[in-house]
Amino acid sequence: MLQRRGVERVQAILDAAEQLLETGGYEAATLKAIGQRAGIPTASVYHYFADRFQVDAELIRRHVGHLDKRIDTGLQQDSPDSLRAAVDAVVDPMVAYFRAHPSCVELWFGRRNATLDELVRAFDESLADRLWQLALDQGLLRAETPRLVMQLAFEAGSRLFDVAFRSTPTVGDDAVLDEARRLVTAYLQLYAP
Repeated sequence: MLQRRGVERVQAILDAAEQLLETGGYEAATLKAIGQRAGIPTASVYHYFADRFQVDAELIRRHVGHLDKRIDTGLQQDSPDSLRAAVDAVVDPMVAYFRAHPSCVELWFGRRNATLDELVRAFDESLADRLWQLALDQGLLRAETPRLVMQLAFEAGSRLFDVAFRSTPTVGDDAVLDEARRLVTAYLQLYAP
Protein backbone atom coordinates (compact mmCIF):
# COMPACT_ATOMS: atom_id res chain seq x y z
CA MET A 1 0.00 0.00 0.00
CA LEU A 2 2.73 2.47 0.99
CA GLN A 3 4.79 1.61 -2.07
CA ARG A 4 1.79 2.09 -4.37
CA ARG A 5 1.12 5.46 -2.76
CA GLY A 6 4.72 6.48 -3.42
CA VAL A 7 4.46 5.45 -7.07
CA GLU A 8 1.19 7.36 -7.39
CA ARG A 9 2.76 10.46 -5.84
CA VAL A 10 5.75 10.30 -8.17
CA GLN A 11 3.38 10.02 -11.15
CA ALA A 12 1.33 12.95 -9.84
CA ILE A 13 4.50 15.04 -9.48
CA LEU A 14 5.64 14.19 -13.01
CA ASP A 15 2.19 14.82 -14.46
CA ALA A 16 2.01 18.19 -12.70
CA ALA A 17 5.49 19.13 -13.92
CA GLU A 18 4.51 18.19 -17.45
CA GLN A 19 1.35 20.29 -17.30
CA LEU A 20 3.22 23.30 -15.95
CA LEU A 21 5.91 22.98 -18.62
CA GLU A 22 3.24 22.87 -21.31
CA THR A 23 1.23 25.83 -20.06
CA GLY A 24 3.81 28.11 -18.48
CA GLY A 25 7.21 27.02 -19.74
CA TYR A 26 10.29 26.03 -17.81
CA GLU A 27 10.28 28.92 -15.34
CA ALA A 28 6.71 28.13 -14.24
CA ALA A 29 7.52 24.54 -13.28
CA THR A 30 9.19 25.17 -9.93
CA LEU A 31 9.10 22.44 -7.29
CA LYS A 32 6.69 24.55 -5.25
CA ALA A 33 4.34 25.01 -8.23
CA ILE A 34 4.65 21.32 -9.11
CA GLY A 35 3.69 20.33 -5.57
CA GLN A 36 0.73 22.71 -5.58
CA ARG A 37 -0.49 21.41 -8.94
CA ALA A 38 -0.09 17.80 -7.76
CA GLY A 39 -1.77 18.51 -4.42
CA ILE A 40 1.35 17.42 -2.56
CA PRO A 41 3.19 19.55 0.02
CA THR A 42 6.50 20.90 -1.26
CA ALA A 43 8.37 19.10 1.53
CA SER A 44 6.92 15.81 0.26
CA VAL A 45 8.03 16.61 -3.28
CA TYR A 46 11.58 16.81 -1.92
CA HIS A 47 11.11 13.34 -0.45
CA TYR A 48 10.84 11.96 -3.99
CA PHE A 49 13.05 14.41 -5.91
CA ALA A 50 16.05 16.19 -4.39
CA ASP A 51 15.81 19.05 -6.88
CA ARG A 52 14.19 20.30 -10.05
CA PHE A 53 16.82 18.64 -12.24
CA GLN A 54 15.79 15.20 -11.02
CA VAL A 55 12.18 15.92 -12.01
CA ASP A 56 13.37 17.08 -15.45
CA ALA A 57 15.50 13.96 -15.89
CA GLU A 58 12.66 11.64 -14.95
CA LEU A 59 10.34 13.43 -17.39
CA ILE A 60 12.89 13.06 -20.19
CA ARG A 61 13.26 9.36 -19.34
CA ARG A 62 9.49 8.99 -19.62
CA HIS A 63 9.43 10.81 -22.97
CA VAL A 64 12.39 8.80 -24.27
CA GLY A 65 10.58 5.58 -23.38
CA HIS A 66 7.46 6.65 -25.28
CA LEU A 67 9.47 7.87 -28.28
CA ASP A 68 11.56 4.71 -28.38
CA LYS A 69 8.43 2.56 -28.38
CA ARG A 70 6.80 4.59 -31.17
CA ILE A 71 9.84 4.45 -33.41
CA ASP A 72 10.43 0.74 -32.79
CA THR A 73 6.78 -0.05 -33.50
CA GLY A 74 6.94 1.91 -36.76
CA LEU A 75 10.17 0.22 -37.87
CA GLN A 76 8.77 -3.23 -37.07
CA GLN A 77 5.47 -2.64 -38.85
CA ASP A 78 6.92 -1.04 -41.98
CA SER A 79 10.54 -2.00 -42.46
CA PRO A 80 12.06 0.77 -44.61
CA ASP A 81 12.92 -0.11 -48.19
CA SER A 82 15.02 2.98 -48.90
CA LEU A 83 17.31 5.30 -46.98
CA ARG A 84 14.76 8.10 -47.24
CA ALA A 85 12.12 5.78 -45.78
CA ALA A 86 14.53 4.92 -42.95
CA VAL A 87 15.10 8.61 -42.23
CA ASP A 88 11.35 9.27 -42.34
CA ALA A 89 10.72 6.30 -40.02
CA VAL A 90 12.68 8.16 -37.36
CA VAL A 91 11.85 11.77 -38.18
CA ASP A 92 8.07 11.39 -38.58
CA PRO A 93 7.33 9.88 -35.15
CA MET A 94 9.74 12.28 -33.45
CA VAL A 95 8.15 15.34 -35.04
CA ALA A 96 4.65 14.06 -34.22
CA TYR A 97 5.67 13.32 -30.64
CA PHE A 98 7.30 16.72 -30.10
CA ARG A 99 4.26 18.48 -31.55
CA ALA A 100 1.95 16.56 -29.20
CA HIS A 101 4.18 17.04 -26.13
CA PRO A 102 5.33 20.64 -25.64
CA SER A 103 6.81 19.70 -22.26
CA CYS A 104 9.19 17.35 -24.05
CA VAL A 105 10.22 20.14 -26.44
CA GLU A 106 10.83 22.45 -23.48
CA LEU A 107 13.24 19.99 -21.88
CA TRP A 108 14.71 18.31 -24.97
CA PHE A 109 15.80 21.48 -26.72
CA GLY A 110 16.26 23.73 -23.69
CA ARG A 111 18.54 21.17 -21.98
CA ARG A 112 19.31 22.94 -18.79
CA ASN A 113 21.80 20.50 -17.30
CA ALA A 114 24.34 17.81 -18.14
CA THR A 115 21.98 14.97 -17.16
CA LEU A 116 19.42 15.98 -19.78
CA ASP A 117 22.17 16.33 -22.38
CA GLU A 118 23.40 12.83 -21.56
CA LEU A 119 19.90 11.28 -21.69
CA VAL A 120 19.19 12.81 -25.11
CA ARG A 121 22.64 11.82 -26.39
CA ALA A 122 22.17 8.24 -25.14
CA PHE A 123 18.79 8.05 -26.89
CA ASP A 124 20.32 9.31 -30.16
CA GLU A 125 23.25 6.89 -29.93
CA SER A 126 21.03 3.91 -29.20
CA LEU A 127 18.66 4.77 -32.01
CA ALA A 128 21.56 5.37 -34.42
CA ASP A 129 22.96 1.94 -33.59
CA ARG A 130 19.62 0.24 -34.18
CA LEU A 131 19.02 2.09 -37.46
CA TRP A 132 22.56 1.33 -38.64
CA GLN A 133 22.01 -2.38 -38.01
CA LEU A 134 18.59 -2.28 -39.69
CA ALA A 135 20.00 -0.46 -42.73
CA LEU A 136 22.76 -3.07 -43.03
CA ASP A 137 20.29 -5.94 -42.62
CA GLN A 138 17.97 -4.46 -45.26
CA GLY A 139 20.83 -3.86 -47.67
CA LEU A 140 20.30 -0.10 -47.60
CA LEU A 141 23.95 0.50 -46.68
CA ARG A 142 27.07 -1.29 -47.92
CA ALA A 143 28.20 -4.03 -45.54
CA GLU A 144 31.45 -2.25 -44.74
CA THR A 145 29.69 1.00 -43.71
CA PRO A 146 31.05 1.93 -40.28
CA ARG A 147 28.68 2.64 -37.39
CA LEU A 148 30.24 6.13 -37.27
CA VAL A 149 28.37 7.05 -40.45
CA MET A 150 24.97 6.60 -38.81
CA GLN A 151 26.17 8.27 -35.61
CA LEU A 152 27.24 11.33 -37.61
CA ALA A 153 23.95 11.32 -39.52
CA PHE A 154 22.11 11.39 -36.19
CA GLU A 155 24.37 14.13 -34.86
CA ALA A 156 23.63 16.30 -37.90
CA GLY A 157 19.92 15.52 -37.73
CA SER A 158 19.84 16.28 -34.01
CA ARG A 159 21.42 19.70 -34.53
CA LEU A 160 18.89 20.51 -37.25
CA PHE A 161 16.03 19.40 -34.97
CA ASP A 162 17.43 21.86 -32.41
CA VAL A 163 17.26 24.63 -35.01
CA ALA A 164 13.74 23.65 -36.10
CA PHE A 165 12.25 23.51 -32.62
CA ARG A 166 14.11 26.47 -31.16
CA SER A 167 12.93 28.73 -33.96
CA THR A 168 9.34 27.41 -33.86
CA PRO A 169 8.96 25.61 -30.49
CA THR A 170 5.37 24.44 -30.74
CA VAL A 171 5.56 22.70 -34.11
CA GLY A 172 9.11 22.86 -35.41
CA ASP A 173 10.00 24.74 -38.56
CA ASP A 174 8.84 22.56 -41.48
CA ALA A 175 11.40 24.04 -43.88
CA VAL A 176 14.26 23.17 -41.51
CA LEU A 177 12.83 19.69 -40.89
CA ASP A 178 12.59 19.08 -44.65
CA GLU A 179 16.20 20.18 -45.07
CA ALA A 180 17.21 17.86 -42.22
CA ARG A 181 15.61 14.95 -44.07
CA ARG A 182 17.40 15.90 -47.30
CA LEU A 183 20.77 16.41 -45.67
CA VAL A 184 20.76 13.16 -43.68
CA THR A 185 19.43 11.13 -46.62
CA ALA A 186 21.99 12.60 -49.03
CA TYR A 187 24.81 11.84 -46.61
CA LEU A 188 23.67 8.25 -46.08
CA GLN A 189 23.29 7.79 -49.86
CA LEU A 190 27.07 8.08 -50.10
CA TYR A 191 27.18 4.64 -48.45
CA ALA A 192 24.35 3.00 -50.41
CA PRO A 193 25.19 -0.18 -52.35
